[in-house]
Amino acid sequence: MNGKRIVVDPVTRIEGHLRIEAEVENGKIVDAWSAGTMVRGIETILKGRDPRDAWALVGRVCGVCTSTHSLTSVRAVEDALGIKVPPNAELIRNLMFHTLYLQDHVVHFYHLHALDWVDVVSALKADPNEVSRIQRSISKWSKSSPGYFKDVQDRIKKFVASGQLGIFANGYWGHKAYKLPPEINLLGVAHYLEALEWQKEVVKIHTIFGGKHPHPNLVVGGMPCSINLNEVNAINMERLNLVHKLLKEAQEFVSQVYIPDIMAVAPYYLDWAGIGGGLSNYLAYGDLPTGGYEDVKSFRLPRGAVLDRNLNEVQEVNAKDMDQIKEGIGHSWYEYSGGDDVTLHPFDGETKFNYTGPKPPYEHLDVDKKYSWIKTPRWKGHAMEVGPLSRMLVGYAAKQPDIVGIVNDTLGALKLPATVLFSTLGRTAARALESSLISGWALDDYQSLINNIKNGDERTFNPVSWEPSSWPSTAQGVGLTEAPRGALAHFIKIKDQKIENYQLVVPTTWNGSPRDAKGQRSAFEASLIGTPVADLEQPLEIIRTIHSFDPCLACAVHLYSEKGEHVHQLNTF
Repeated sequence: MNGKRIVVDPVTRIEGHLRIEAEVENGKIVDAWSAGTMVRGIETILKGRDPRDAWALVGRVCGVCTSTHSLTSVRAVEDALGIKVPPNAELIRNLMFHTLYLQDHVVHFYHLHALDWVDVVSALKADPNEVSRIQRSISKWSKSSPGYFKDVQDRIKKFVASGQLGIFANGYWGHKAYKLPPEINLLGVAHYLEALEWQKEVVKIHTIFGGKHPHPNLVVGGMPCSINLNEVNAINMERLNLVHKLLKEAQEFVSQVYIPDIMAVAPYYLDWAGIGGGLSNYLAYGDLPTGGYEDVKSFRLPRGAVLDRNLNEVQEVNAKDMDQIKEGIGHSWYEYSGGDDVTLHPFDGETKFNYTGPKPPYEHLDVDKKYSWIKTPRWKGHAMEVGPLSRMLVGYAAKQPDIVGIVNDTLGALKLPATVLFSTLGRTAARALESSLISGWALDDYQSLINNIKNGDERTFNPVSWEPSSWPSTAQGVGLTEAPRGALAHFIKIKDQKIENYQLVVPTTWNGSPRDAKGQRSAFEASLIGTPVADLEQPLEIIRTIHSFDPCLACAVHLYSEKGEHVHQLNTF
């Protein structure tokens, strides 16, 4: 095994623009490289357009974390032009945020990550009676009879007997790194199928407030929906009652299925509490305001940075500070006017590419040169991890009561120290804990919206500064949020009522970027160091750790003709 380079390409289950190369010696990874394999040029098509239209274009960057890019975009324009949105619009944006998180986190666990731990074929050996007993011992979920689990098992048998596992094909079934007993495996597969049905219902909240899903509508200055309890074509009481019903069902699914499954699986993989920690620095922009987006201190998810895993101190984060966030291209297939050694704040960011690198298929990347279509962002020179674990750690360090409570309670129940959070297992658990918090906060925001309406406030839009003639000749702003996968920022410069420059710094850019000029690894690369690999032909361990970040490359890389040519148009808006 000494000095063996292995390649996993593609890695992601969402869409496949991520390549991992790892050097394995004596059964462990000693070095790793993360490469985005498609160019991102979305910024180039925004130049010269009306800033108020940007949300509709950037929203199409990704249909997975749908709505989050549009939200960040309208916030960037509102920041540049000094527009404050009405309280109802803020609450509706929060509700759409909650909806996205609940659907996305559940889909990640069951459909993108669970099968890294759950052996589908092993479920054929399970005793349905024992599965029923386990289910009833961990929650009050109604689908718990032996007959129900026998039916699920029979469905799997049909897949296997046909020689085609269908949606469960291409797994490393039987790999010795799988440790769950057959009964827990069958439980996981049953809930995989249930989650497929559940997730398509909760996103109806996006269609109620935003007109459709994916890519619901937003608008600079608020939300494009109107509230009138007596109007059929507005947000009336019937639609609000449906929102409440869907949120209650989401809370039930998280508390009765998702959380119990995490608690049932985790004890079999406690060795992963010491694997995949990677970086020791964590960044979160925060979100979910309770006192207006301008009041950062009101955020349920706090903003800040934690360095060297010091949970006693939170560093202040200011995205407008030209010395805090900078992007480099030393190992990225892009060009800067000032050369490859320059790092730029996104306000001054450039998106130029003149590709002269290797063309696929290739055996290995030349990692001493440029090897990725992802830029390399740094915060005050530090490589940072972003995502659910970062949000929970920043919130814990900031002593946010809800976050402190759920983290302490969970660690106490498992009788584990806080250090287990810095791992692949901790990253996966953090997403589940966040889902539990979000499911409760969503109902709080729903009630606040109802109270506002009862008090006579039905405003969802602020027309101030909507007319371009009132804008300054130049303006710039930044929109921040926490996408499910981590810290997301959009930076805009406006000149003569048009977009002069637009830059996105997205979660997987932080986590999946190549090395910087100092040789610092980013989160994906760092997290793999020391990871055991039992079978070089089936590197399940690499997939487990990378999937714990829930990588999605759609907004980190993008296809664009090198000559700026029209390729294809989809009439979606």
